[in-house]
Amino acid sequence: MVNAMAGGYRQYQSTWVLVLLLLVGALVGNALAAMLAPVVPFLKASYTIGLQPATLDLQLFRVTFGFNLTLGPLTALGLIFGYLLYRKL
Repeated sequence: MVNAMAGGYRQYQSTWVLVLLLLVGALVGNALAAMLAPVVPFLKASYTIGLQPATLDLQLFRVTFGFNLTLGPLTALGLIFGYLLYRKL
């Protein structure tokens, strides 16, 4: 009975841990790419994926929606490392 309750809690908590580890891995990979790009030129290569900003104007307030993800080699490696670290937990 105790294992069933603990498993449910771990499953709920693990989603947030996964998101946090992926975010930290991507940020560390991006920071390393920025530092090493002058030395290793192929690290400058990146691809941008996302939605261009769109604005919803309702006269009372204005909301802008948009999302861009820039993915480079070390950012992808950071994401993979974050996922592997999550699997080890």
